[in-house]
Amino acid sequence: MERQEMKKRKSFITNIILAVLCASILIPAASLVVWVFTERWAWPGLFPQVLSDRAVMEIVRRKGELFSLMASSIVISSVVAVLSAAIGVLTSRALILYRFRGKDLMSFLTVLPLMVPATVFAMGIQITFIRMGLNNTVAGVILAHLIYSLPYAVRLIMDGTRAVGIALEEQARVLGAGPFQAFRRTTLPMLVPVILSAVSMSYIVSFSQYFLTLLLGGGRIKTFAVVMVPYLQSGSRNIACVYSILFMGITLLVFAVFERIAGYWTGQMVGGYYES
Repeated sequence: MERQEMKKRKSFITNIILAVLCASILIPAASLVVWVFTERWAWPGLFPQVLSDRAVMEIVRRKGELFSLMASSIVISSVVAVLSAAIGVLTSRALILYRFRGKDLMSFLTVLPLMVPATVFAMGIQITFIRMGLNNTVAGVILAHLIYSLPYAVRLIMDGTRAVGIALEEQARVLGAGPFQAFRRTTLPMLVPVILSAVSMSYIVSFSQYFLTLLLGGGRIKTFAVVMVPYLQSGSRNIACVYSILFMGITLLVFAVFERIAGYWTGQMVGGYYES
């Protein structure tokens, strides 16, 4: 009886926690949808006082600009995410599996962008990029996003590399596989979930960057964050909410594509391993 009571209590507490988590996600999402069609919603009113489709019509009128904005945001963030994951794999293997002079310094440098205040970091990069001719360019924005998102990717992939180890690669090398073939057939398939997490995190960091993009892009490089934040500051919440919903939709779509590719790739790698 006591065990059943304990199970009921645990189940009740679990359901309460799940309900709170769902509410914390669904209520803000529902508020965004309501605000899209709201012109005035003053506190403490429970419902909007004035409804309007002005925001939707404004977005439809600017659909050409919107598609261009989508393309630039997705391309920049996707490039940053892929580069972060690729560099993260190489850096993680170096830091976890090998010993070399300057290893501690390299490990410290991988987290340095997170330790420096964002304003100081952005100003330092801007001064450097002006001298290099990268200011107000897409390449400069991508590089800045890459520097800022790389620590997340490296730390995530380091944990995965540490868990997988190098034992399977060494066994494959003993059986005659080359260094890259051993890595591709043994370690890489097991790292794909971690790499996907690193890609997702880097994509979020890049896609949501406002200050870095505005400062280094000089207003010429348009992304969702650069366009959306001024609407929030000016009080045009309904238009900002439209951009927010599109922001979430594009992010979820890109995540689904990355997950699909990762699942296919894992299946191909594992299938090829057993066939050989």
